[in-house]
Amino acid sequence: MPYKIAEVNALFVQNKPNITIHNISLLPQSGSDRRYYRITADDGNYIATYGNNVKENESFIYFAQHFANQGLSVPKVLYVNNLKTCYIQTDLGNTTLLNYLETEGYQPHVYNKFKQALQQLAQLQINGHKNLDYTKCLTNAEFGKQAIMADLLYFKYYFLDALKNPYNKQALLDDFEALSNNLTRTEYKFFMFRDFQSRNIMLPNNNEIKFIDFQGGMLGAPQYDVASLLWQAKANLPNQWKHDLLNDYIAEFEKLIGQPVDVNIFKNQYNGYVLIRLLQVMGAYGFRGLFERKAHFLSSIPLGLQNLKYFLENLNIGILVPELKKALAFITSPQIVQQFTPILANSNTPLHVTVQSFSYKKGLPTDASGNGGGFIFDCRGITNPGRINDYKHLSGQDAEVINYLEQQTRMPNFLNSVFDIIDINVEDYIARGFNSLQINFGCTGGQHRSVYSAEQTARHLRNKYKLNVALHHNNQQNWVTTPVQQ
Repeated sequence: MPYKIAEVNALFVQNKPNITIHNISLLPQSGSDRRYYRITADDGNYIATYGNNVKENESFIYFAQHFANQGLSVPKVLYVNNLKTCYIQTDLGNTTLLNYLETEGYQPHVYNKFKQALQQLAQLQINGHKNLDYTKCLTNAEFGKQAIMADLLYFKYYFLDALKNPYNKQALLDDFEALSNNLTRTEYKFFMFRDFQSRNIMLPNNNEIKFIDFQGGMLGAPQYDVASLLWQAKANLPNQWKHDLLNDYIAEFEKLIGQPVDVNIFKNQYNGYVLIRLLQVMGAYGFRGLFERKAHFLSSIPLGLQNLKYFLENLNIGILVPELKKALAFITSPQIVQQFTPILANSNTPLHVTVQSFSYKKGLPTDASGNGGGFIFDCRGITNPGRINDYKHLSGQDAEVINYLEQQTRMPNFLNSVFDIIDINVEDYIARGFNSLQINFGCTGGQHRSVYSAEQTARHLRNKYKLNVALHHNNQQNWVTTPVQQ
């Protein structure tokens, strides 16, 4: 059986021996090393999680069970193996609040989903806080000064320092100290989700909101989670929505604690946590994008900088941090934003890109444009999923092969390096008005690795540069399509 499915199967059979499993499929990987599987059985669907970080698993299981007992909006953990490396929970479907926003747009009914999510958040924070054992937290028990400083330094080392702009380091550290001291004096401390963003909010049906990935939670200021959702760069919520949703949250918060809050103080502290969250996110974009060269994070940097620029121009944290303000003015300046904003194709751009997969057994592809050149990348250094019986009849377009290549091979490193190389030519060709570029990926059979690489490269170029891309799989007529008999 493919990776860890045997352990998932064993846990399910142990607890439901009379229920037939029809399929166990590996789901796309999140930002962590955990693996997620969907179990399709006679009595419905389930989600299984496998992870070697037992402490992380224990935190999630404890929080989930505690919150479920309080009737809060979380999945129910059903079964856990003895090693606590695998657990099975209820299936919340595939639709996140971010998916919903991207599909429906900035419509009133989408606003209402965000409002509902914030109302459920307030209940999780306040009611979930009751009798919660914070010694079960994955890292810090409290989001205090040390944790705030860690987020600020994350931004400093992985984004600000990467730009190599001189600044007064001691003055900046002094500003970090002042900001962290100010935010630790918050009046309210409840359960803090820590990563409350629209990808972690599931919509199992039209009337429900459910939360996932709260294992990093701790005691902290409730404003941090609100800031995380409303200022998520990928969601890019309208500023009026941010203003109104914050007021909606405060109204629910007041109702649950049974007393009015000082709105000015609450919002000033909220602004401080917005800044902390924005800087922490820029640190993550810097680490994943500038250091690990992951295209998704690099493409998110301009949105993050736009958020920071709007914050600097419109919100006030209530204390003076002159060196930090100077550093933020630099990173949100037009030249820095432009540095991370790719040149985009338009209706007048003549560049036509052809991306192809091929089999080395059949020979190299030709270039009919007359230009010659272009790129040929050899994918045969990547572990071949075509050698696994379950995958032989599939291709690089199928989810099982995609997940295998992304999670169990060095394909992500390979493609990140490819993108670094081809982006140089693409940007130069767009700027100089060139007509044609060919990019080819070869593997043994032209069915798995090269097909996946071509598909992902075409997607990358369309998303990043809005280019006209032609995609061809040259050996498709020879693909193996019949499952191997076991």
